[in-house]
Amino acid sequence: MKAAPRLRGGLAIRLPCLFAGLVVIGVAIVIQLQIGLGLPPWDVLHQGISLHTPLALGTASIVVGLAVLIVAWALGQPPGFATFANAIVIGGSVDVLLRVDAFAGLAEAGIVVRVGLLLVAIAVFGIGSALYIGAGLGAGPRDSLMLVGSHRLEVRIAIVRFSMEAIVVAIGFALGGSVGIGTLAFALLIGPSVEGSFWLLARIGLADLPDLEDAGPVL
Repeated sequence: MKAAPRLRGGLAIRLPCLFAGLVVIGVAIVIQLQIGLGLPPWDVLHQGISLHTPLALGTASIVVGLAVLIVAWALGQPPGFATFANAIVIGGSVDVLLRVDAFAGLAEAGIVVRVGLLLVAIAVFGIGSALYIGAGLGAGPRDSLMLVGSHRLEVRIAIVRFSMEAIVVAIGFALGGSVGIGTLAFALLIGPSVEGSFWLLARIGLADLPDLEDAGPVL
């Protein structure tokens, strides 16, 4: 699948789906943090920053997101509504959910359960991403930087994405962020998870598939 489906309905439907998707992504991040098997690449950086500043993990995510938004804007990628929403809602959700005792208890589970929860977290992240992207209200800060970087450097989006995430993992790890099998699993499986979620939205009738030959790449 080369393009994201667009959710059916007007703004009154797509806007709640956008926010629901961003909160769901926050849930996935908190699960992956609590099971202790390594965070998604950008969250390795956010955690590393939080270890050396007064910022909580989610707040660090907001600060980094807004900084990336400004850089992408300066390079020629103007933000949309979802760009700001992505930067703020995911980080805010993470900080709130980290106070929920049920998530804290995940760290005490056995390794088999934690690996299963890792796969659940990646699947949940994919569903949240499909809802947020399918709302069609703009790309998040990191996706915006990826797009403008690809355009400016005249290289493939996949190369820019990999390079960005390799850099943030390296910096985050140097700052003490959690890198592990979960980081690698996320990098390998998040693409299929998002694509599978796109397919699911279309399958259950919540979204329309575009003409895949004419559509652009998934953000």
